[in-house]
Amino acid sequence: MNEESNQGLQLLRKGQKGLIHLIFSRLGLVLLLLAFHLFLMFGAFRWFGKFLPHIYGGTILFTASMVLYLLNSRMDATAKLTWLIVILLLPVFGALLFCYTRSDLGHRALKKRMNVLIDGTRHSIPQAPQVMEQLEQQTPDAAALTRYLGRTGCYPAYQNTNVTYFPLGEQMWEEMLRQLEQAEHFIFLEYFIVDEGLMWGKLLELLARKAKQGVEVRVMYDGTCEFSTLPHNYPQKLKALGIQCKMFAPVTPFLSTHYNYRDHRKIMVIDGHTAFTGGVNLADEYINHRSRYGHWKDVAIMLKGEAVKSFTLMFLQTWSIDEKQPEFQRYLDYPTLAPEHTPGFVIPYGDCPLDQDKVGERVYMDILNRAQRYVHIMTPYLILDNEMETALKFAAERGVEVTMILPGVTDSTAAHGLAWTHYASLLDSGVKIYEYTPGFVHAKVFVSDDREAVVGTINLDYRSLYHHFECAAYLREAGCIPEIEQDFQETLEKSTQITPQSARKVKFSRKAIGILLKAIAPLM
Repeated sequence: MNEESNQGLQLLRKGQKGLIHLIFSRLGLVLLLLAFHLFLMFGAFRWFGKFLPHIYGGTILFTASMVLYLLNSRMDATAKLTWLIVILLLPVFGALLFCYTRSDLGHRALKKRMNVLIDGTRHSIPQAPQVMEQLEQQTPDAAALTRYLGRTGCYPAYQNTNVTYFPLGEQMWEEMLRQLEQAEHFIFLEYFIVDEGLMWGKLLELLARKAKQGVEVRVMYDGTCEFSTLPHNYPQKLKALGIQCKMFAPVTPFLSTHYNYRDHRKIMVIDGHTAFTGGVNLADEYINHRSRYGHWKDVAIMLKGEAVKSFTLMFLQTWSIDEKQPEFQRYLDYPTLAPEHTPGFVIPYGDCPLDQDKVGERVYMDILNRAQRYVHIMTPYLILDNEMETALKFAAERGVEVTMILPGVTDSTAAHGLAWTHYASLLDSGVKIYEYTPGFVHAKVFVSDDREAVVGTINLDYRSLYHHFECAAYLREAGCIPEIEQDFQETLEKSTQITPQSARKVKFSRKAIGILLKAIAPLM
């Protein structure tokens, strides 16, 4: 590895952990509020004993008011149930935690600015009328989905886009390096995790070299990296290499509900004509150079053509949150080098947690509700609200083969236990569940009826469906869909089926964790 590569690797070091991590985390806030609740409770007994009847009466009235407020709120039923349990058991603590999470301290400016950017760029990429006409004629259901996505943001449907599917992260990485070598104008990267090692070291070497050649290079990563993988001053270190760099929503102690509104997207755009997305972050476990949970099964896609414009716009929207005069059109006007006569339609889309549209969940549910023969799913997590669980069960109950592949080796004991709580209900309805024996599935894939698929960053859990910025590409009649289905079948062969009998034999510790955490699953 040359001097530039070594320089890049030397810039990376492990971030803050331990006590500092706790202080900056939501757990720290929860512990603080719980301690305050206990202080008030014991203080009431000790100092205000003669007023206990009044305190009890006030607590009952307060709790009743909170219950009525929750029942009439717009939250989904599962979240309402969680907050009702928390507030009924611990009125002071529960109410303070509820007010804290609903107040969005530290995120109000972000919410306002993001809504302005999305509204201001809603018509930046017009929907081609001829594409919509063909959708209406050939696939009316996809046309209806396009109209819904257009309501939530600037997400038109495209033709003339070639999609390449990568069944493993290492394959995507190799192609990513080849495509980056050809960059001439700009490179945009937006990733949830950036970590030191071979993968990011090689990419950083290449990005620094391209920056010296005059290519505009921008890198954005989520703010949680600063206490897990990267130092706080990392943007300044990349600036020394000629690379523009930003953290998305840096974490501040207690003042932000930092597990909410994280940038979970994975986007790379090259010169406006090539884009990558999928589950793969920029860390060595994603390419199986480092083993953390056995074999890491991840997937990604590369887009070449007109649909890349949507990923360019999604990146620029996020990048421009702190820009006074953001520039969009110049980058959207770059030629897309669209391949001719490419089959199918591509609709890239994003999911923003700052509005009322649960885009990621609704696209998945739309596929489940329209499927005729099968829906095959790969997801690392299974923490479902009632609506999503009902959609999965209803599809299976009307004769659709619904098969899911989840990790055999987990990266989260809590998530593993919560997934088990859904198994019995899903299995009873005919949903087939498998666990990937060699290790951890991090892929986020829906494929249905040999005609449509989604590949992106959206997990089947509350964080992805409710609390994170996400992205994906909806593919209809695209040439790579048979490859996606083939990869699912090959992964299935390496997986173990969960039956009602085997589900009952799950370790007691996993059952206990799932049962205990079920009530607060929407808060995780």
